[in-house]
Amino acid sequence: MRKIGIVAVVAVLLLVAAAPAAHARAAWKVRIDRLVGHKRMGVSLANDGRTVYRHRQHRMRIPASNQKALMSMALFERLGLEHTITTKASIRPVALPTETYKGNLWLIGRGDPTLAGNKTYGTTMPFAPTHLRDLAAAVRRMGIRKIEGRVMGSIEYFDHDWWAYGWKSSFPRDHVAMPTALAVNGNLKSNGNPVYRPERRAAAAFTKRLKYKGIEVTGKPGAGLAPEDLAPVGQLSSAPLQQIVSYTNRRSHNFFAEMLGKRLGAARFGPLGTIDKGARAITAWARKHGVDVTAYDSSGLSYGNRISTAGMARLLRVAEKRPWGAAFRRGLAAGGQGTMQNRPLKGIRVRVKTGTLQGISTLSGYVYLKGRQTWAEFSIMSSGLSKSRAVEIENKILRLMANNA
Repeated sequence: MRKIGIVAVVAVLLLVAAAPAAHARAAWKVRIDRLVGHKRMGVSLANDGRTVYRHRQHRMRIPASNQKALMSMALFERLGLEHTITTKASIRPVALPTETYKGNLWLIGRGDPTLAGNKTYGTTMPFAPTHLRDLAAAVRRMGIRKIEGRVMGSIEYFDHDWWAYGWKSSFPRDHVAMPTALAVNGNLKSNGNPVYRPERRAAAAFTKRLKYKGIEVTGKPGAGLAPEDLAPVGQLSSAPLQQIVSYTNRRSHNFFAEMLGKRLGAARFGPLGTIDKGARAITAWARKHGVDVTAYDSSGLSYGNRISTAGMARLLRVAEKRPWGAAFRRGLAAGGQGTMQNRPLKGIRVRVKTGTLQGISTLSGYVYLKGRQTWAEFSIMSSGLSKSRAVEIENKILRLMANNA
């Protein structure tokens, strides 16, 4: 009996020893655990709505330019992929415009960040920007050859706000031009400095383009509130939002992001579009889908923005289920593209949005899981690391996820 008892005890001990092995944490997860360690970092990986890996994923963190992805999703939900942004040349209603028009011609924008007044602006865009020369040609086709008045830039539709809570004082000067409904050449001068009277500057650029088309303008360009009783004599439409948003995200373009954010805010809450309204629209969309965010802008420049990696992954999953979701994913940067130019990630398929502020690094989007043969949503957000160290860890985490999850 004693021998049987000893055998039984040994068997139990062996089972107990074997039990942890049966439920041991996957090796790839352990490796990510070690990479993250005690760093101020959150990591989430989800597939088909189920969490695959998590590390401090519910802590609210600064998203940096991952905010642009949030703005993009809210914008597509509100306006769709094919929405275009118009710019009009308008005059007082007349039965038929004659060769000489007596009165002011109004240039009216609705927030097209691609509007160009010269040949060089927009050359880096993978689509055709909107050109004032084409608008001038449209005016000429109406038969107008002389304007006895001025070209006036309309100051309506967007407010002139140019700051958000959490921005450093240098950001408007150094990182984002004034986002106005009528903006030419990105509201930057040829030397890269910001423009402080953008509507008047747009009117001056259009006056020049009209003259190139053989249309005389007698008055000096100006800006103001356009009268309500105007009729268009020319209209341009931007490239579809799908293309503009992709360019915004891949280049992490702050000016484009705040222009689109104001457009979103105006669509959601009515004109005037403001940075705050854009942020509120992002917040409303996220909370509609059960995710708590704190938003102050659309570009991600604000150190006051907050979202958890779990929340980001959840919203990326929401996007996948929407009609515009696949286009949104394809519009994010792959390895070696845009802000991922120096991160080719050979052998790994990703579509991501990067983010960088001082002491902050973020990376969110989609990674293709080789074993499951499907795209999965992920988010990595950290603080307190050098950018190079953060990127090194992010890249290793992505490889572990792609090859093992």
